Amino acid sequence: MPAETPHLHLLAKAPLAGQAKTRLAPLLGLEGAANAHAELVRHCVASACKALPAENVTLWTALDHVHPLFTELREAFGVALCAQPEGDLGARVRYALNSTPGPAMLMGSDCPSITSELITACAQQLASFDVVLLPAEDGGYGFVGTRQDYPALFEDIPWGTKSVLTTTKQRIGQLGLSAAYPATIWDVDRPEDWQRWKSAPVSV
Repeated sequence: MPAETPHLHLLAKAPLAGQAKTRLAPLLGLEGAANAHAELVRHCVASACKALPAENVTLWTALDHVHPLFTELREAFGVALCAQPEGDLGARVRYALNSTPGPAMLMGSDCPSITSELITACAQQLASFDVVLLPAEDGGYGFVGTRQDYPALFEDIPWGTKSVLTTTKQRIGQLGLSAAYPATIWDVDRPEDWQRWKSAPVSV
């Protein structure tokens, strides 16, 4: 771990039926999809807290900030809870990254392929690079680390499309920043993703 341990932020919706992981509903139903989402959030928090001290991990909540899942995770792991602000994904990511001093990292709560070892590797890379990204197979990214505030990294990005990573890499080049891409990861969005994880579960 680098001398200045980064802070890790996780974004997570409350597991409400019909509002979380709805693309898994054809396989699991709306209630089952919400339960699957809760399982993914638990897994990601466990991975984060295996890689970093709990005081260096913040869980940013959405939909229902006092949902029992969030209380459970705070009590089990000792992580801090914060409510996600309004705004698009870029605004929320940037807000979280800048809410703590020093280098910061952020990941979604639906990427079980981001292991604690990978989080540790990203933290180490952040000591040498301005930006650390974990590209996702779907054309986005599931993890970002920054040494300081780079507003342009998160503005006018086509969130939710296959162009997110390409656009972000172009922006990194335009800003003259150094970047590391330690691994390509995958997230759980569709029924086949869920089956992929269940057929070969990734350890925390």
